[in-house]
Amino acid sequence: MSGYVLTVRPQPGLAATMTAGEALGLNMIGYPLFEVQPRAWDCPDPATIDALLIGSANAIRHGGEGLTKLKDKPVHAVGEATADAAREAGLVVASCGAGGLQKVLDTIAAPARLLRIAGADHVPLDPPAGVSITKVIAYESVPMELPEPLRPLHDMGLTVLLHSAAAARQFASESRRLGLERSRIKLALIGPRLVEPAGTGWRAIHVSPAPNDQALLEMVREMCI
Repeated sequence: MSGYVLTVRPQPGLAATMTAGEALGLNMIGYPLFEVQPRAWDCPDPATIDALLIGSANAIRHGGEGLTKLKDKPVHAVGEATADAAREAGLVVASCGAGGLQKVLDTIAAPARLLRIAGADHVPLDPPAGVSITKVIAYESVPMELPEPLRPLHDMGLTVLLHSAAAARQFASESRRLGLERSRIKLALIGPRLVEPAGTGWRAIHVSPAPNDQALLEMVREMCI
């Protein structure tokens, strides 16, 4: 397999992507561009909430004391990794999606009062009729710098995996700071909404056929063959 594949996810997602990519035969390297940190949030009265809407396992990992008050609420999870984190925390998963949080939301029957536990950077949602959403921010991703040794890698072929709009913006910023030649770097994006924040000038931008890690990595494997 030629070239290197860089993942810039915060832990523990970085380690999971590294393992999955290596299993596909990719030459994986990893430098986290963010550190996920909890934020204090006030839990609404549990009696006013029917279920939880969770778009990232980070919401479970960093939910803190507020989440303990909601242990009896079913979880609608964006994907399997988030659902697994919910189960490990002792929560019951009512549904699990595979195509983004909006698609999960569209399947929830009305009437329903949802509590969305989100990160500071999150996707806007449009609830269906009869479904209301209360939103709290339980964590944030603090930007980090990439190391200088990254610079020579684009001479050997570099594809960068980007899992969020925040990561796309931060990598674009770091590419300028490090003086990376964008024309030598391919980007692999987990969804089309990352195209704009990623900016222009890259050798190529590819968008995953489905918004999950496995589909993204399999797309990259095809790109690198």
